[in-house]
Amino acid sequence: MVPLRTQLYADPAGRFVHDLILEAADRNPENTALVDSSDASRFTVSEYADLVDAFARNLVSVIEPGERLAIYLPNSWEFCVAFHGASMAGAVPTPLNPSYREREVRYQLENSGASVLITDGPLVSGMNLSGLPALRRIYVTRASSGAAADSFSSLLRSSTTPLRSPLASPAETLAVLPYSSGTTGLPKGVMLSHSNLVTNVYQLLGALTHLRSETVALQFIPLYHIYGMNVVMNAVLALGATLVLMPRWDMDRAFDLMLRENVTWMPTVPPIMAACCHAAEEGRFPRNHHVTWVKCGAAPVPPELALRFHSLTGIRVLQGYGMTEASPVTHCGFFDDPWYRPQAVGAPVALTDCRIVDDAGNDLPPGSPGELVMRGPQFMTGYWNAPEATAAVLRDGWYWSGDVAVTDSDAFYYVVDRRKELIKYKGFSIAPAEVEAVLLEHPAVRDCGVIGRADDAAGEVPCAFVVLRDGRPGSDAIQAELCGYVAERLTAYKQPRDVRFVASIPRNPSGKILRRELRNLL
Repeated sequence: MVPLRTQLYADPAGRFVHDLILEAADRNPENTALVDSSDASRFTVSEYADLVDAFARNLVSVIEPGERLAIYLPNSWEFCVAFHGASMAGAVPTPLNPSYREREVRYQLENSGASVLITDGPLVSGMNLSGLPALRRIYVTRASSGAAADSFSSLLRSSTTPLRSPLASPAETLAVLPYSSGTTGLPKGVMLSHSNLVTNVYQLLGALTHLRSETVALQFIPLYHIYGMNVVMNAVLALGATLVLMPRWDMDRAFDLMLRENVTWMPTVPPIMAACCHAAEEGRFPRNHHVTWVKCGAAPVPPELALRFHSLTGIRVLQGYGMTEASPVTHCGFFDDPWYRPQAVGAPVALTDCRIVDDAGNDLPPGSPGELVMRGPQFMTGYWNAPEATAAVLRDGWYWSGDVAVTDSDAFYYVVDRRKELIKYKGFSIAPAEVEAVLLEHPAVRDCGVIGRADDAAGEVPCAFVVLRDGRPGSDAIQAELCGYVAERLTAYKQPRDVRFVASIPRNPSGKILRRELRNLL
């Protein structure tokens, strides 16, 4: 049987997220904390802690405890400072995907009630952010937006303004409000407490003992995503280790940084592993690298891909599993033999209970697939202003994942299917209902349904079935028009890659789309 994980890296009691940064500065002040490849900035752990402290002291004069601070930035040192500085000031960061369009930005700012926005000028240039009742201040980091905004640098000035004392315990204090695509409606804010995040960092570090203060991590995983935020940024900076930031994945740039910065760990996702395999087969993957392992998550890893990657690069693959609602890690693999099995998502982290159940909620034996339900101290307190959605997934202390899993005779877990309707594109979740809502706004569309279509490179891509008004026939021109219409309103990865015109959308008596029947049409 797989070894049972019982130990956390440290005791999370009483610790807020920003405490991890301050403690790292006490232990390893001269280690390099951040290398930002976008502007060549480098900060030691001590220098980074000073930036966070200055940001927090300046922020307390413009934001109240518990108010939301939106971070709409690509991977950058400014994102990290804003995140941890907001935590220290008692504010709640709510990160946004930097590829969001105006529609998506306005929705999250309004839904979260963000009072302060940290962004860069080009990201909001041309956007209309007026009429948002809670938004009071906008700060831009590197370039002017051409609109009324303050400079991010004003929040980094030396300040002696006293910091506020916490109003409640870490378990009772909201730490971050990331947004997660649900199966219905628009994305929901996931309420994660300081205790949720800190505990999950310590669960992860307790399981992955190869993460240590000497680690150099290459981070192209987006910081706004819970994977990049807590698994990578918070865990690495809590150790006083080194984070090498890339704004986005770029293979040549990644290989250059891998060598130049002596990268030892590369958190990744399946499509990038596949790209690295192709590069290795072409002789382009660096031979004299120092990467000893990769952590792969956000989407299931095909077993043959994990084995192929290891064979071609000599780098071991540890799969992991989780979700935003769990801060995010619930399972991860083992590095050493005899428990190295890259085709599995591994075993639960400490303090995490798991069950696999049938449709009636009865426990199933090993080898039988069923829904994975879990509980542990890393699970969210609920969805932001959405009690019904919270009650649907949190039942009697257990989180119902919507994923179908199975265990083998050694108690390794494998995720084999998904009950949720979410489309997984390169690890990013797409809610069909969000794409459908935009398509239905187009004057030519009478009805539509969106599902995921299998794709070798992306995992899944959105496929739209559309009923046009007045019996209008479909054409290449209207297909291009609909794709462009969505792309103008939603981030690019949500755009349908395939539009099929049909006479009707199959629905049940209550009006719910029968997506299984749409899949049969594929």
